[in-house]
Amino acid sequence: MSLTRAEKFECPYCMTYNDIEIDEENDVGQQQIVDCQICCSPIEVLITDNGFGLEIIATRDDE
Repeated sequence: MSLTRAEKFECPYCMTYNDIEIDEENDVGQQQIVDCQICCSPIEVLITDNGFGLEIIATRDDE
């Protein structure tokens, strides 16, 4: 049994979809900096539980 869950989010720079592994026990409510798998730009990722499931909020690092 895997402790992580695979999800996708859209890069705010190049608009392509990226994969991310989410550990629901530790990642929810945490902000992370990840690099886009296509354009290599830094993305601020915030994972929240909105009551209906997990929500991935991806913003530009320079915003």
